[in-house]
Order: sequence, then structure tokens, then C-alpha cells
Amino acid sequence: MGRAWKLGDNISTDHIAPGRFSHLRSDLPEFAKHCFDGTIDGFVEKVQEGDYLVGGANFGQGSSREHAPLILKMNGITGILAKDFARIFFRNAINIGLPVGACDTDQIDDGDDLEVDFEAGKVVNKTKGIELTVSPLPPQMLRILADGGLVEHIKKHGDLKIA
Repeated sequence: MGRAWKLGDNISTDHIAPGRFSHLRSDLPEFAKHCFDGTIDGFVEKVQEGDYLVGGANFGQGSSREHAPLILKMNGITGILAKDFARIFFRNAINIGLPVGACDTDQIDDGDDLEVDFEAGKVVNKTKGIELTVSPLPPQMLRILADGGLVEHIKKHGDLKIA
């Protein structure tokens, strides 16, 4: 269970991982300290392990900055819910082991306590006492997530076999 960080539409990878700090890409712990810098005041100081980002439409749009989902995960974000995702961001998140799911996020507010089961396709908003549906992920993506990301999945299985 974690707290919702409610964001709007068109959250870009530049909001998450500001380009002015891209010189820190080789020092990920330092880069992670600048997550949402200039977008969410005090995000890095306030975010807690297990929290969720909740966005609107087109989450992760913009450049294919693969560091964006990685520094979110490094800051304790457990998963992301949004109405829909930019394709490259969605895949980068799965590849690094950060669950993402499409759902109607209108009934989730900033600070709501959420319990999310991406495998079952279910979000329980404990604050409001309601249940929402998350679009199911394909079985292969669920296996990649369960293994901790694409690199760990390949290390474990040697390839991308579906079975």
C-alpha cells in the first residue's frame, strides 16, 4: 500500500528527469536527487518507498529518456497509474522493473492511500473505499516485472521465451 502522487496530463520525461541534470546520468544516485526538480516542490524529500504516481493522459511523453523511470524507482515509487502512457516510457518502465498500468485515474486524488495489484488488474483506493480496474499486462511483461526487469529476466532465463 502506498500514497498517491496525483499529476496531470502530459507529464514528460523532462519533468521527471530534467535535462539540465542530464550530465549526472553516469551518477544515478545523484541524478535521482533531482527527480521532478522544478515540477513538484520537495518531491525527493517527501516521497516514500511504496508510493505511486498517478497521472492523466500521455504520461511519460517527450524524449525517450530511459533514466526517467529508473530514478522514479530509485526514489521509492512502486508503480505508476495513468489514463495512458507514451509507448517508449511504458516499455522503459517495464524493462527496469517498474509496474505501470492504464486506468481511469479521475477517482484518485493526491494523497489517497492505494493498494495496487497489477497482476490482478485491480486498484483499491483505501481512502475512498472504491475499487478501480487496471488494464491487464501481457503475461510476458508480468514475468519481466516479477524477475525485476528485462536484464534480470534474461539473466534468469537466457532469452525472452514466453513459456
